[in-house]
Amino acid sequence: MRLSGQPFQVLAVLIERAGEAVTREELQSKLWSADTFVDFDHGLNNAVARIREVLDDSSDTPRYVETIPRRGYRFIAPLTDVRLAAVNPSTAESSVSPPIEITRPGNSGSSVLPSSGTPRSPFRLVLGFGVVATLGLAAFLTFTTHGRSGNSPLPIKSLAVLPLQNLSGDPAQDYFADGMTEELIGELSRIGALKITSRTSAMQYKDERNKPLPQIARELNVDAVIEGSVLRSGSQIRITTHMVYAPTDQNLMTETYEGDLGDILKMQREVAESITTKVRAKLTPEEQSRLHETPKVDPEAYQAYEVATHVDTHGYQGIRKAQSYLEKSIEKDPNFAPAYIWLAGSYVFSLANRWQSPGEAYPLGKKFIQKALELDERNCAAHQVLYEITWRYDRDWQAAEKEIVRGVQLCPNESALHWHYGAYLAVNGRTVEARSEMSKARELDPIKSEPYAGEAVIAYHSRDYKALIEIDRAFVEEDPNNWLAHYWLGVGYEGAGQMLPAILEYQKTVALAAGGSDAIAALAHAYAASGKRIEAQKTLNEWLRQSETGYVSPYMIATIYAGLGNRDKSFEYLKKAYQERSGDLSYFLRADLRVDGLRSDPRFQDLLRRMNFPKNPAN
Repeated sequence: MRLSGQPFQVLAVLIERAGEAVTREELQSKLWSADTFVDFDHGLNNAVARIREVLDDSSDTPRYVETIPRRGYRFIAPLTDVRLAAVNPSTAESSVSPPIEITRPGNSGSSVLPSSGTPRSPFRLVLGFGVVATLGLAAFLTFTTHGRSGNSPLPIKSLAVLPLQNLSGDPAQDYFADGMTEELIGELSRIGALKITSRTSAMQYKDERNKPLPQIARELNVDAVIEGSVLRSGSQIRITTHMVYAPTDQNLMTETYEGDLGDILKMQREVAESITTKVRAKLTPEEQSRLHETPKVDPEAYQAYEVATHVDTHGYQGIRKAQSYLEKSIEKDPNFAPAYIWLAGSYVFSLANRWQSPGEAYPLGKKFIQKALELDERNCAAHQVLYEITWRYDRDWQAAEKEIVRGVQLCPNESALHWHYGAYLAVNGRTVEARSEMSKARELDPIKSEPYAGEAVIAYHSRDYKALIEIDRAFVEEDPNNWLAHYWLGVGYEGAGQMLPAILEYQKTVALAAGGSDAIAALAHAYAASGKRIEAQKTLNEWLRQSETGYVSPYMIATIYAGLGNRDKSFEYLKKAYQERSGDLSYFLRADLRVDGLRSDPRFQDLLRRMNFPKNPAN
């Protein structure tokens, strides 16, 4: 099989830098002179197409030449044998020697994922003397591993993992590639010596294939960027990762990992360990121990888990669908901790949205998270879920803080942990500490984070309504379709005594929140407080009717009664909220202006005492 001309020269450059990214700009400067009047893009595309034709390669499932979106190409096959014979330089490209033997993946028992119908024996690509002269010493190196790497002398303290490409050719497998990205970020987030950009910020670049990596790194404020791909064929998986030093666009590492779906957890940790080794991150004994573990998972259990974690859960039906997949995952592998964590979290999420009563969801959530921690005490997500249950429903504030702090210790780069800890601190009046945690969350999640949301939570719980108005005016301007922004702005106006603009904001909240009870209760209370009793009573009557056959938060009903001035009814429903372990009491009771008219009543003071709130430093 012979190559000549431009395709020959392109392949020579790629082999010379096997395992490294070669940019289109580099190929243009090396092989297309400035005075050549050709369409460079067309010429390069044709050259690569010819190379793939000769090598029987594919752009979708590459074995030799990989396309790197936004950048160029990479020669990815291992070079297993190179022999140089005496050649007359004058024969150049017409020479039949020396040969460079390239073994296709699938040639040995350790390789996986050959294309259908691909011969498993090696073949020789015969290149002329010109290419050998170009390759120099690098051409004679024998690559016996699945990548090229080494410890980086460059100062790398922060990383971002961009969404891994799905190379299966099946868009339905996108969820699997996204899941691999999230799991890899999760593993790296456990490394305290590195700053890892959160998954929510990183996933914003899934469709940004043309944006240069240095620009992405600047936007995320990181030293290096990791990109790569995932190829799944049945139960076989291939993960390819490339790490690039952002300031110079220098390739630092190219690694390929192959294995069975049952070894996917092990593979994820191997990738994370390779990256930490490359950047010389100093690991704690606990971090080292986790990376060296070799957990296995039933392939069907992992498949069901991955599907569950990518179900749209914006409604209760979505939650039930996700739960059914998680239950299947646990049935297939009763020792797979992540499935228990997500299942427990689904019940907490259902509680937070008031789709189920605490009596239905709380015992199940607690049961599943306790099982998850029995299986994997070092999983930070498990500690986050237990923290939510412990402070909202158990009302064991000290134990809750212990859980969230443990989660932060295990995964110091997980922005959500810092955010939720900040919210907990805000609820308990520890404003300075709350701001510190919210700041850490923003640093780790610079693109997707909602800085206004964190500041709004702090202003709400400190009852600083002037600040709440200022924060949420900016929040609404930046994200006019965010119902929380309008909700908090309405609270700010109501707290400042500006009822008309408060009602207008609550009306927008109801429209945007699609019937959420937070929005409806806020508007109903504002109607009652401003003298529009008929409108408030209409909402109250509807909720009382719904509560006969379904769940309606008794706390929210109590706030409407409070607005209408019916203290006895309000306390009746506050008592029900307490008895059912409503999370609304834990979150709202201390700061909620809707119950201010009840605070002087001894029954209210008794309720505060029984809630066992930590002492508020502001008091």
